[in-house]
Amino acid sequence: MSILTLIIKREFIAKVRNKSFIVMTFLSPLLFVALAAFVGYLSTMRSDVKKIVIHDESTLFANDFKQTDEYHYLNLSQIPLQALKDSVMNERYEGILFIPNEQDNKILSTKIQYISNDSPSMAFIEDLQDVISKKITTNNLQKSGLDTLAIQNAQAKVNINLAKVSGEETVKGLNEIKIFIGGAFGYLIMMFIIIYGNMVMRSVIEEKTNRIIEIIISSVKPFQLMMGKIIGTSLAGVLQFLIWTVVGTMLFFVGTYFLGIQMSTPTTGVVTESATQFSGTAQLYYNEMMNLPLATMLISFIVYFIGGYFLYSSIYAAIGAAVDNETDSQQFLLPIILPLMLGVYVGFFSVLSEPHGTVATTFSMIPLTSPIVMLMRIPFGVPIWQILLSMIILFATFFLVVWFAAKIYRIGILMYGKKPSWAQLYKWMKY
Repeated sequence: MSILTLIIKREFIAKVRNKSFIVMTFLSPLLFVALAAFVGYLSTMRSDVKKIVIHDESTLFANDFKQTDEYHYLNLSQIPLQALKDSVMNERYEGILFIPNEQDNKILSTKIQYISNDSPSMAFIEDLQDVISKKITTNNLQKSGLDTLAIQNAQAKVNINLAKVSGEETVKGLNEIKIFIGGAFGYLIMMFIIIYGNMVMRSVIEEKTNRIIEIIISSVKPFQLMMGKIIGTSLAGVLQFLIWTVVGTMLFFVGTYFLGIQMSTPTTGVVTESATQFSGTAQLYYNEMMNLPLATMLISFIVYFIGGYFLYSSIYAAIGAAVDNETDSQQFLLPIILPLMLGVYVGFFSVLSEPHGTVATTFSMIPLTSPIVMLMRIPFGVPIWQILLSMIILFATFFLVVWFAAKIYRIGILMYGKKPSWAQLYKWMKY
């Protein structure tokens, strides 16, 4: 058995036998499900009903505000405004919508006030403005002698149906679904890199501070030790990820089964038109999902997963060898995290609007961002040659970074008591 294989085996066994690794492997899916259930429970809870007072001196708007589950409107125009302000100050009411008596609608639209102790939400204010704007518009039309009912009947709502050139019907929001799927894959890679890259770095720092490394390095080359740590930790991470996938899938089907039981109703033999329409729309979405390049997405995820992790883990290992503790490593971690964050932002803001544009294509070729951006582009249909070129650049960069990281690792692993600078790291790479 080669030395590299022994190091990989040692790192893998050390990680999987760790108590925290075992606990979090089986506890994390349960915590995630519990958190999702808790968030779902909170979303079903209704907040206290807020009472909004309407003081309408113009007598035009008081009856136009509809009651909702969150807001109740009370027409108290007969009560003096100062008395209502005192009630709001004493928190009897949430706020006052004050509408003055003004004949000129242009002036009226600029003098309406909402009075409260706390600033209201933008959505609430926009709803108030929408109701008042429609009422003033209708009033202006009536003053002009126009038939408001005829104008209302003349207004049309357009619903554009989508279809492919082949004649097949398609659905709306498909691009959003694609970017969500690609973003989920990219986000998984980013989180895996950060979590297990830090694990590699902490492992190197721990052995360095305990002086174990001085014994190990006497019979093992620094490059072999670095690669053994990276591969061994990655295998432990893959095992943990597979366990999460299996447990998560089981919990998903169990939850779907119980949810289906709760939502099931006695069969009446009558199928409503809305239910039929929903079933047809759901079938269209399912067909579109099946038309996605699922095999390409899965294979690319595995390849970019390996390449991206190896690339960043070699940098994490070099940083761990260069410093004496995790506090000193913070100055070097920001340049590692920034490309990952940049990949996420570029993916969501550029790929969604122009998946084959210059920005999205360029960042899907840059090795530090390609594992995230390319995975977001693949659901939109990317030529195979672009995917292969991006993978080649990624792994070529990995070997180049490993070569430089090994130089830092070789010298820094035996350096103690001095906080390295960027200039010193550059000198180490030149040796």
